[in-house]
Amino acid sequence: MASRDQFQRFIFEHSQVRGAWVQLGDSFNEITNQAPYPASIRQLLGESLVASVLLSSTLKFQGTVSLQAAGEGALRTLMSECSHDRNIRGLARFDEQAMGDHSLHELLGEGRMAITITPDQGQRYQGVVPREADTLAGCLEEYFERSEQLSTSLFLFANEESAAGLLLQRLPGHTEEDDDLWNRVNHLARTVEADELLNLDSETLLHRLFNEETVRLFDPEPVTFHCSCSRERTLNALEAIGKEECYSILDEQGSINMDCQFCHANYQFDRNDIDHLFTGHTLH
Repeated sequence: MASRDQFQRFIFEHSQVRGAWVQLGDSFNEITNQAPYPASIRQLLGESLVASVLLSSTLKFQGTVSLQAAGEGALRTLMSECSHDRNIRGLARFDEQAMGDHSLHELLGEGRMAITITPDQGQRYQGVVPREADTLAGCLEEYFERSEQLSTSLFLFANEESAAGLLLQRLPGHTEEDDDLWNRVNHLARTVEADELLNLDSETLLHRLFNEETVRLFDPEPVTFHCSCSRERTLNALEAIGKEECYSILDEQGSINMDCQFCHANYQFDRNDIDHLFTGHTLH
């Protein structure tokens, strides 16, 4: 059985249908153990992490893809991110007093959801995700249909210990034969159970689902929790706050302490650091 925290692409031979599979264990727990998430938030964060990894399979360049939601319900912020080399991170912020066993839309309330693609070189792109479907997977399927004109099926599952998902996508240029294949593999994929996706390795799962089709699996890739925060990036954030605000904090507190939202790394800056940031030199 393949180890957890793996991503794998696959294609159906002689067709325009492609797919991706992911299973998260340690990385999911490293992220969700950063805060005392209620079960419904932990599950949704797990689904969004899986979604971000599957979405990263569509990147044609080096960079990151993130899924972000801002809500007015019990869930105030949801964010998951995956890089082209399968480094993931994520977080959720919520109102503990308003928590309960809620659906996606009940948790977010009158919120918005977006996908952001950030190339290492080039312009950032953001697309709004419609919120008409009942599930995160359904919302993302509608996004691909409307924004990318790509027929897409997503299956996202998470429990207390792990998260997993499956993506099927039909690329442009399909033939009538591919139409038949697309309908057939979608019908088969919709029979998948959460327990299968969460516990079976990719080969076993895909054989169980598509044993009458010719499927080519690519090499598996590890998925790792990795936070891209750094002292330099935190200084950039302080620069964006502005000179006046930074010196005001220094005067009041003596130093500036910044905690990373994703990994809780702490960065401390004294007056010399802030002098150097805004003037290029220090007094000592």
